[in-house]
Amino acid sequence: MFFLNCENKKTQVDHSVVKKVEYQMYEPSEMAGFMKAMYAYNLQLKQQIIAGETPIKMPLDLMTLHSAEMTKGKGRTEAWNSFVNVFIESQQTITDTLSNVQLKTRFNNAITNCLSCHKTECTGPIPKIKKLLIQ
Repeated sequence: MFFLNCENKKTQVDHSVVKKVEYQMYEPSEMAGFMKAMYAYNLQLKQQIIAGETPIKMPLDLMTLHSAEMTKGKGRTEAWNSFVNVFIESQQTITDTLSNVQLKTRFNNAITNCLSCHKTECTGPIPKIKKLLIQ
C-alpha cells in the first residue's frame, strides 16, 4: 500500500527589494587637478636639473592658483593666501636664467614653499612632495 501525502504546500517567495548600489566616481576639483599638474611639472624639472639641463619655460599658468575651484569643504584661508604668492614667485625663479642663485637651490626653495603651505592646509601629499627635493 502506498500513501501519498498531497498537501497543498505554499512556497514562500522572497520579494524583497534588492537595492542597486550606485557608486560615485571621485572627480578631483580644479585645484586638485592643478596641484597634480604642478607635481608632474616639478618632477620633470627635478629630472632636468639632475641631468644638468636648465629649464627655460614655465608651461603652467600659476595665476590659476588664485582662481581654481577648491576641493569641496576647503577654501582659501588666510594662511593659504599668505603662501600662494611666495610660492608663485619661488616657482618662477626656477626658470630665471639671470639668477645668481644655484638652480638646485632655487628648485628646492620652491619645493620647500610647497611643503610650508601643505603643513598648514592640506597635509596629505607631504610625503610625495618631499620626494621632489634634490638631495
